[in-house]
Amino acid sequence: MLLFNSKKGKKEQGKLTIPEGLWIKCISCNEIIYKKELERNLDVCPKCNYHFRISAQRRAGIIFDEGSFKRLFEDIFPEDILSFSDTKKYKDRLKEDSEKTGLVESVISGEGLIDNIRVACSIFDFNFMGGSMGRVAGEKVAKTFEYATMERMPVIIFASSGGARMQEGIFSLMQMAETVAMISEYKKISLPYISVLSDPTMGGVSASFASLGDIIIAEPKALIGFAGPRVIEKTIHQNLPEGFQRSEFLLEHGMIDMIVERKDIKNTLRDLLSILINE
Repeated sequence: MLLFNSKKGKKEQGKLTIPEGLWIKCISCNEIIYKKELERNLDVCPKCNYHFRISAQRRAGIIFDEGSFKRLFEDIFPEDILSFSDTKKYKDRLKEDSEKTGLVESVISGEGLIDNIRVACSIFDFNFMGGSMGRVAGEKVAKTFEYATMERMPVIIFASSGGARMQEGIFSLMQMAETVAMISEYKKISLPYISVLSDPTMGGVSASFASLGDIIIAEPKALIGFAGPRVIEKTIHQNLPEGFQRSEFLLEHGMIDMIVERKDIKNTLRDLLSILINE
């Protein structure tokens, strides 16, 4: 019999103990996976191909040439302008998630190289308040397009979000308009914007900039939509089709352009950028 122990890997009372955190259970197939094997496989289950949610920093490390990613717009911070409270104060939620993730907001923005192609980028992190879009997150996305317009660079946005942040009310919803307006200006320079949708991409994020890419890519089985399937079923009082709002369903119905596995995403982006930039 094996007992898990967080500090020792020795025999205790005649039984072998194993340090905690070495194994992860896949939430899709329920297989137990060795954590280092999962990391080597880019946080994709080697048994069923389930794509785990990953941090923004981890995604930047996968996508960009080593050491090339440089963060931008690090001098803007979220504020509790509405003095919002639910079961916790909003400012306390911000502090907790900042300590948990090492981020100050749900988005990191910057520029980097993909096989030496210079790209402006924003990456959402679902671990920070569900990747929700508040004023600062929307501002970072808008500034990414503004920066790319000035520098004449292609843009890639990686979305992973539950939608607009309720703790900021109308100020978060205004970011839908701001990001869309900035995309409109950016498209005047005729450079590509590639939108990459991961699980989940919902609400005000899916209804604004995430759906406006020249090319829209999704990871396998990502949940993508506005309202969630349970809300829709309760509203229309009907059962939804199997796989509704998943990447494969959206591809079949023409809502996205392609589904790309994580191991192939860097090469796919490189090929698309090479073609679109040189058109």
